[in-house]
Amino acid sequence: MQTDVVVHTLGPTGTNCEAAAEYWLSENHLGKGTVKLHPTLEQAVPAVLKEPTRSVLLGCVVYPRLNELVFQNLRSMALRECFMMPTHPMILAARTRGKIRTVLSHPAPVNLLDGQDIQIELVSSNAAAAAGCAAGRGDACITTSPAADANGLLVIEDFGPVSMGFSIHVPHESEV
Repeated sequence: MQTDVVVHTLGPTGTNCEAAAEYWLSENHLGKGTVKLHPTLEQAVPAVLKEPTRSVLLGCVVYPRLNELVFQNLRSMALRECFMMPTHPMILAARTRGKIRTVLSHPAPVNLLDGQDIQIELVSSNAAAAAGCAAGRGDACITTSPAADANGLLVIEDFGPVSMGFSIHVPHESEV
């Protein structure tokens, strides 16, 4: 494998996908590789296809509509591999320890809040949830511990890491 591979995945910084991309690069001895973060995986696909010989898309198996990304791009990309790794600890975080009425969350982990009388507002990633919460767009968020730390949020509940699958998708012209 070449060493200048670019892994495109879900951002902003602090997502489990970013951690998985860094892990994949290190496990595949691609130390000179880089990780590029995108607001959604759907927005990452054109960037991957723009540099098909050196780019890959890293997805998470619980990403909403990953199936659509695979089947809509069959003519240009293929699923190359999948791997497992634990996520960052998933947490419920807030700016303060007040009443929680609205929680920002990526669609994937919302079931961590089952049975609670709260309103959930969906966002594009766990890290975006933390940034939105810090900006006052919600009382709390489901996020990763690094994203909560980066945004100065308090941990309300720690759900721990989750064993997770990640997928690598490559353009048909890939040299990676």
